Amino acid sequence: MKSYGVALVLILCMTFTMELVSSDGIIIPEPIPEVPHVPPLAIKYHHVNVEVDNQYTKTEVDQMFLNEFHRDLEGTYIFPLPEGASISKFSMYVDDEELVGELLEKDEAREIYESIVRRLKDPALLEYVDRNMFKARVYPIPAKKGNVPGEKRVKLSYEEIITCDSGVCRYIYPLETERFSSKPLESVLITVKLESRQPIKAIYSPTHEISVKRIDEHNAEVSYEVSDVLPEKDFELYYTISDEDFGVNLLTYKESGEDGFFMLMVAPTYDQQEVIAKDIVFVIDTSGSMAGEKIEQAKNALRFCVNNLNTGDSFNIITFESNIGTFSDEMVSADSGHVGDALDFVDGMGSMGGTNINEALLTALDMMDEDGEPNIIVFLTDGRPTVGVTEVSKILDNVGDANKKDTRLFVFGVGYDVNTHLLDQVSGQNKGLSEYVKPEEDIEVKVSSFYTKIQSPVLSDLKIEFRNVDVEDIYPKELSDLFRGSQLVLFGRYSGSGDALITLSGRVGVKEKKFTYEGTFPGQDSGNDFIPRLWATRKIGFLLDEIRLHGEEKELVDEIIRLSLRYGIMTPYTSFLVEVDTEYGQPVRMEETRNLLYDILGGVSFKATTGADAVHSAEQMQDLKGSEVYESGSESVKSVGAKVFYLKDGVWVDNEYSPEMDTENVAYGSESYFQMVRDYPQVGRYLSLGKEVKLCIGGKCFDIGEEGSTTSTIVIPTTASTSTSTLSGGEKPSILSQTVIIVASVVIISAGVLLWSRMGERSGG
Repeated sequence: MKSYGVALVLILCMTFTMELVSSDGIIIPEPIPEVPHVPPLAIKYHHVNVEVDNQYTKTEVDQMFLNEFHRDLEGTYIFPLPEGASISKFSMYVDDEELVGELLEKDEAREIYESIVRRLKDPALLEYVDRNMFKARVYPIPAKKGNVPGEKRVKLSYEEIITCDSGVCRYIYPLETERFSSKPLESVLITVKLESRQPIKAIYSPTHEISVKRIDEHNAEVSYEVSDVLPEKDFELYYTISDEDFGVNLLTYKESGEDGFFMLMVAPTYDQQEVIAKDIVFVIDTSGSMAGEKIEQAKNALRFCVNNLNTGDSFNIITFESNIGTFSDEMVSADSGHVGDALDFVDGMGSMGGTNINEALLTALDMMDEDGEPNIIVFLTDGRPTVGVTEVSKILDNVGDANKKDTRLFVFGVGYDVNTHLLDQVSGQNKGLSEYVKPEEDIEVKVSSFYTKIQSPVLSDLKIEFRNVDVEDIYPKELSDLFRGSQLVLFGRYSGSGDALITLSGRVGVKEKKFTYEGTFPGQDSGNDFIPRLWATRKIGFLLDEIRLHGEEKELVDEIIRLSLRYGIMTPYTSFLVEVDTEYGQPVRMEETRNLLYDILGGVSFKATTGADAVHSAEQMQDLKGSEVYESGSESVKSVGAKVFYLKDGVWVDNEYSPEMDTENVAYGSESYFQMVRDYPQVGRYLSLGKEVKLCIGGKCFDIGEEGSTTSTIVIPTTASTSTSTLSGGEKPSILSQTVIIVASVVIISAGVLLWSRMGERSGG
């Protein structure tokens, strides 16, 4: 009984400390009496190394601070810990000497945050008022000598347990504090080494463009690197773990009373043994315009592809100019003999003549077998159709009629003299995609990189079905095949709630296979607030592309305007919406706004079919349609959680604000202002935008500015919900106090059970 009670206590304690996240540090210079303004420190670099071993995580941080002032400075180093954080080990070094600091609970930390906000007259730190803090004194911070700033290096490390829920693990490293730097950082580098006993499936960041290197199914390395930047959003990393052949994991976001949003990640086991043999035809433009460096790069790319065919693959090579040339009259196996002959064929390729795109594609489609294996065409051209059938609509019809064997068509447009409308529709209507190789880019690098991704298919003809929940508006519209090392990320809407069955089906070779998973679509879920904006970004990309390729329609234009304003998504074509007068997130003068967008979308640069503008427009559409990273906004638009704020005449205005709403004025920096933050610390993330903010919660708005309440008590509707948690007055119990309560309760229960057991023994005796 005793050992059982101790074990139960330990299990509860471990479970309670699972909600762990991390943060980076900043140095706030101390004031100097005779100096009216001490300049803020700059940060030269910020490097983070993370090792995750089955959720046990060690984070090492290395920062270099720069003093641009002519005097030595003293500063306070603060390291904000997000709510729920629990650090098992924390060490800090300044110039390789261990520095003594202290961990502060929320009450003490909040006083420091508030005092800094008051002194600096900068509300940015309000975002952290609900967090514990590590604090240390840093002195001296060397003065600037000549033109060389003084440097102070800070290194620290800590250990934590990251959360995994239903096979989805999440690591967060907040970078937002780096906006306190007086100038952009020269270097930001985050590396994460993942190790898991269960196979790692999808690896995904909704916040940053990451590079992923998969070592095997249990190990992977993730990196993010950028220079000359002021980071403005936290680094978030999700990875999924599963023993299944295909990992299918669900994340949701839903506000009460509204339809929800979901993200579905699908990824095969990295070391998937059953790789499907494929039939692949390489169709290469050898017209006169390809002469010189372009044809040599194309030949090198083709050599790479041929050398990396899998055993069991069948392949062929077609060259086209005015006439059509073939390596073989039919598909051949990828054995050493045929591969060697194919490489000789590539060596002999030259360039001359016109561009017969129609006949080249029809010849390739005619070679495909109907044997159940994936059929793939890789098509590369640097020009528009000039020989044979040249009308775009006719070529599209011919290709559609000829593609009877469900062939995927992947297109590379080289240079600016290509018809992007033709290439995008050829690929889009045939389950492929288009990529463009600009004049300054290397054909060999781009084609080789792409081929590596599609080299080993593991599941083709994907279909995903949902039972017991209604889903709609899913992007991408067409599901791509899954290849070894790849992943599929879908965004969509759902209505209703409850447990659902998710069925993934497809073909492995000639075999039809189905995989069934369970998922929960909640009636309310305020986590994962990045999902709505990514869903909206993809939908806007889809709608813009429809207009680019097929012409304007009023309903499409209105929906683009609505989504752009509602979610703060400013594309190169909708950025003018920042200046539009809005009410409840909608234009006051809708017709005028619509006409402006008509003019932009009817312009030459957006609708161009050929030239640099056409290629740039096509690439922008692809980026929007396939977006996996949400943009935090611009100088005039900020996304904070699920809310969007627009900068209007120096005031950050909540997208939900309307002058007719019940509004209470609160003076910035007053006792009422700080009481509001103390009682409802979740609003700190919104107030950190600036000194003037119009914020709406639960049907009530608060106008923060120079005038307003200074001593009255501010009350926020308790039924209101922020993007992360329900607002309620007062302080939540700290991790320590909650843990003490739980441990005490378990001890009391265990003692009661033990006493009851002994009384039973006595009565039985």
